[in-house]
Amino acid sequence: MFDFGILPPLMFLGMVLFMLYGFPVAFSLAAVGLFFGVIGILNGNFSEAFLESLPFRFYGIVSNELLLAIPFFTLMGAILERCGLAEDLLEGTGRLFGGIPGGLAFAVVLVGAILGAITGTVAASVITMAMISLPIMQRYGYNMRMATGVIAASGTIAQLIPPSLVLVVLADQLGRSVGDMYKGAVGPSIIQISIFLAFVAVMAILRPKSMPPLPKEARGDLDLKLFVKIIKGMVPSAVLMFLVLGTIFMGLATPTEAGAMGVVGAIVIAMINQRLTWSLLRQSMETTARITSMVVFILIGATVFSLVFQGMDGGRWVEHLLTGLPGGVLGFLIFVNIFVFVLAFFLDFFEIAFIVVPMLAPVAAALGIDLVWFGVMLCVNIQTSFMHPPFGFALFYLRGTADASVKSSDIYMGALPWVGLQLIVVAIVIFWPESVTYWLDSGPKVDPSTIDIRIDLPTLGNQSDGGLPGLELPPMGQ
Repeated sequence: MFDFGILPPLMFLGMVLFMLYGFPVAFSLAAVGLFFGVIGILNGNFSEAFLESLPFRFYGIVSNELLLAIPFFTLMGAILERCGLAEDLLEGTGRLFGGIPGGLAFAVVLVGAILGAITGTVAASVITMAMISLPIMQRYGYNMRMATGVIAASGTIAQLIPPSLVLVVLADQLGRSVGDMYKGAVGPSIIQISIFLAFVAVMAILRPKSMPPLPKEARGDLDLKLFVKIIKGMVPSAVLMFLVLGTIFMGLATPTEAGAMGVVGAIVIAMINQRLTWSLLRQSMETTARITSMVVFILIGATVFSLVFQGMDGGRWVEHLLTGLPGGVLGFLIFVNIFVFVLAFFLDFFEIAFIVVPMLAPVAAALGIDLVWFGVMLCVNIQTSFMHPPFGFALFYLRGTADASVKSSDIYMGALPWVGLQLIVVAIVIFWPESVTYWLDSGPKVDPSTIDIRIDLPTLGNQSDGGLPGLELPPMGQ
């Protein structure tokens, strides 16, 4: 039986209480950490020498080149949000699929996946698709729960599909490469998009009146101009996806370098669409500065908290608590997913990644769990934080964009089936690890037991005796 003292659990409880009360997360974490650090020093459970390393940890955060990818990807997404690419894609695919029941919903899911793959941000996807497709769905009789649910859910695809910001943060916290996290997320991304499309197809068959096809005058003719409009949106997207993801997967660029190229590509696309203005750049940079500052401050507060928590053997307390769960590895995974799912009602993905993941990662490693698989699984789970009624950010974005005729209850109730679909993806990743690990480059398979190393060493002595040439040993005693 281990005695870790009462301070680590009290510290964790104090953090939860501060969060529930509504204090800013970054300052709450730092305050809890320093407060319990002082208590620990006074009662001898914590050494003040740990606090001397805080300046070095702060410098390590602001000088971390990997985290520099966050402002690049954020700026890229902010520019693409305003450059008209999403409008072209939605209008073209909406007219292409609009003639079948649920056609607009199919278009929203597909465009959400494309936007997620080139922006990596939920806000850009949800707001853009809500502004364009929601009024059309209202006008032609779509069930509002179905309409709002598919828009919010398709926007959250950006959290899982590379170049997701969540995967960048998780790679940093888990000590794994961003490229491996991106490769591991390819399989679950395909599975999630397929499940979303299958759900829309089933609902279109079972309840066609809730997703009626668009009339002929609304979708127009399927002529050459329509396909040119779709290609005009697809080709720049494909080029940008290669610049960002292809260079990372091929080892030609780091995530930071790929993000910088993505920003240049986004600016070029804005120029092609004739929407590159100083106002667009200023608004995009303001959004980037706000998000980046929030991330850095949360990370600094989390560093203070984790330093004190680990200094009081909090990590060993968490490891002892979780490794003793019934069911072994499966029991640990089920508990972790339930725990993260509940936390996602109150915390966003940055807070979960910076606070909770550092506590869970050592336990997962001790249980022999592949950390890339573990990180992708958590990413799928954290994705639900954007869809949780009533605090999901995707629902807030949708509420702020939709007009007053759309009821908040329809937005919240419409999100529930999609949260269930996301949890199905979590279960698939848990029970089918190859959905993640199949895409990873595991290198050549070599059985160490089959390796036979033999080294033939020449004997020392005269050359005539087969020894080293030119080397003679003196007689003993000389």
